Amino acid sequence: MGTGDEIDPAVRSILDAARERSGGDERVDVDARSLPGAFAAAEADGRVPVVAEVKPTSPTTDGERADDPVELAREMVDGGAAALSVLTEPEHFGGSTDALARVREAVDVPVLRKDFLVREAQLDAVEADVVLLIVRFLDEPGTDDLDDLLEAARERGFQVLVETHSAAEVERALDAGAAIVGVNNRDLAQLDVDLGTFESVGPTARELADERDQGSVTLIAESGIATTTDAERMREAGADALLIGSAIMDGDVGANTRHFATAGDTQ
Repeated sequence: MGTGDEIDPAVRSILDAARERSGGDERVDVDARSLPGAFAAAEADGRVPVVAEVKPTSPTTDGERADDPVELAREMVDGGAAALSVLTEPEHFGGSTDALARVREAVDVPVLRKDFLVREAQLDAVEADVVLLIVRFLDEPGTDDLDDLLEAARERGFQVLVETHSAAEVERALDAGAAIVGVNNRDLAQLDVDLGTFESVGPTARELADERDQGSVTLIAESGIATTTDAERMREAGADALLIGSAIMDGDVGANTRHFATAGDTQ
């Protein structure tokens, strides 16, 4: 899917910066912790599978958290997070690969590298359990093809969260062989958030995977989950897990994580 002028200027700036970012000096080889396994363990423990996000700042939030990311991560895990997401995008989100490496060493849950990866060399910047590939940002001039990047990530041992926003992007993700699919409730064109996005697109992903006999697909609802009511709504729509950033980072991250991880009955 072409990005073109429909992308919000803030997002366009992020993508332009991503195209210029270098990769690592050496190819990484990752022994990844299982993300679906962590979600299953949370379910068995009576918790909602929550991916809590260590996010110092973002273009859509005010202020910045200057806390030690390792301390934040530990508090999130103590609060019941099944997995963590750590921003490594430096210019717009205040993230770093060093922060991710420190967090992953300090916790025993899977850690997602949250960044805007558009070239294979960028996979080698740091070891993580999961990397994010965004359908809307790939197959564009100056970026690698989604299929190639997904294969390159798996060859290194990474699990891959392929992020989508529409039924067409879900189909593209499944065509590439995605086994973990995120549905972002935030429209990168305008930065608007609509929880109805997952309610529409999530079931489509499940149905398409079933029709194609592609096996089990793990579905993650992303963005806009601000309350436990929102969390329950996403779970009722079929989300296997919830990626929550701002609502956890705003205040006591341990208590906030616990609040969401115990929201309603697990599926």
